[in-house]
Amino acid sequence: MSRAAAPALDVVVECDRWPAGAAAIVRRAVAQAAQDAARDVAGRALAVLLTDDAAIRELNARFRGIDKPTNVLSFPAAPNDPARALGDVAIAFETTAREASLADKPLAHHLSHLAVHGFLHLIGYDHDADAQAEKMELLERRILGRLGVPDPYAQEASLSENAQA
Repeated sequence: MSRAAAPALDVVVECDRWPAGAAAIVRRAVAQAAQDAARDVAGRALAVLLTDDAAIRELNARFRGIDKPTNVLSFPAAPNDPARALGDVAIAFETTAREASLADKPLAHHLSHLAVHGFLHLIGYDHDADAQAEKMELLERRILGRLGVPDPYAQEASLSENAQA
């Protein structure tokens, strides 16, 4: 199988609370996702904004009508974008760090997951329906496994089972 070319990627670190290696983690995660997703993204571009809860809350309110912070937002470009952009992804530090801490996982692992998740949204994956979610989660697991990141959904299932017991 030939190696897929990664898209052009611009990582903007807007919040100084992100650790020094955060941009490199995002680059590695997106490159692996582009390779495993088997989509033609060569010559396409995307930007990832590493920001804070306040900025992502504003984006969430403005574009989704939800006035609260979230971990990751994806903004796919128009399908016939003349610049061949894939779109933009924004990831919030405080929410990401809090979720990582609550799940007892390294921040780098959760950041990798959110970067992969956001990228997959840009190339057409979604999780609105159960079948779509299963397909997207399966691909996320494969990509993250290649990055050395444990299955992020295994712990969620375990926590859910324990809560129901």
